[in-house]
Amino acid sequence: MRPLDEIPKRPYLGSAIFYGVLSGLLVVVTWATGGGVVRGVIVGAAFFVIATGWSWWKFRQRIEGRGQR
Repeated sequence: MRPLDEIPKRPYLGSAIFYGVLSGLLVVVTWATGGGVVRGVIVGAAFFVIATGWSWWKFRQRIEGRGQR
């Protein structure tokens, strides 16, 4: 088991794929429950951009923090 502060081999790609799948699931659930698909796509896209951006920012902080040690 990896320690929580260890950085994966491809942190940016992994987080983009993960949040892309979650965004897609959000759109599918919206469609399956009869909600507005356009609104679901907009919310899914916003979720993807915000979550991926935050994740990448945190990974960048960790990588830069390791360089300073």
